[in-house]
Amino acid sequence: MNKTVLITGGSGEIGSAIALRLAAAGFDIAVTYLHGKEKAYELANEIAEKYNVRSQAIYLDLTDQKSISSAYDDCVHLLGEPNVLINNAGVESIGLFQDLSDAELVGVLNANLIGSMLLTKRVLPAMLREHSGRIINIASVWGECGASCEVAYSTAKAGLIGFTKALAKECAPSGVLINAISPGFIDTRMNEHLSEAERAELIASIPASRAGASDDVAQVCEFLVSKSSCYICGQTIRVDGGWI
Repeated sequence: MNKTVLITGGSGEIGSAIALRLAAAGFDIAVTYLHGKEKAYELANEIAEKYNVRSQAIYLDLTDQKSISSAYDDCVHLLGEPNVLINNAGVESIGLFQDLSDAELVGVLNANLIGSMLLTKRVLPAMLREHSGRIINIASVWGECGASCEVAYSTAKAGLIGFTKALAKECAPSGVLINAISPGFIDTRMNEHLSEAERAELIASIPASRAGASDDVAQVCEFLVSKSSCYICGQTIRVDGGWI
């Protein structure tokens, strides 16, 4: 029986790239979605047909505890206990901190940090019982150095990195390895607000001289779930072309 990967935000560009890479490696894939239902189901069908593995699209709202529990239960029912959890889903909020409504602030923290912690809490018991499992948290370079006008997002991603480091030490003795990936400027819809001039200026500041691709992140995920990464734990791997 194949191992099962649960990927949050699976209908987005990075989530889709991760799902396709890990399906090609032989994993069964559960891709969650919030708004991208059609894309999630198309991806799940593509994975099943192309790679001959099981794949399911599952609804998940990381700001709703009942939805988190339901999504986990659906994954277990349809594909079995996840052996790999990739906390990839997230939302961005751009603007001055003092202009954020309280609801927006709480929403960003819930979607990017608290929801991932709650889902991890559901997934962990089976991994600890089996003395085997991988958890990968998709953070951000802004979680490492902070970004003006993205204070809530930066704070949530910094929390995700701290969560990774602390939980990794707690779970490594039981055979569960936890790491984070810190993407830089990745060419996704999240950056569509940039003008062409802003985009060109940003790319000029990246030593690799290009925006990152979703598959750049997916390749690191593939490594972190492989046997080759069996002594890597509690790390934050930056994927930013040397930007930060």
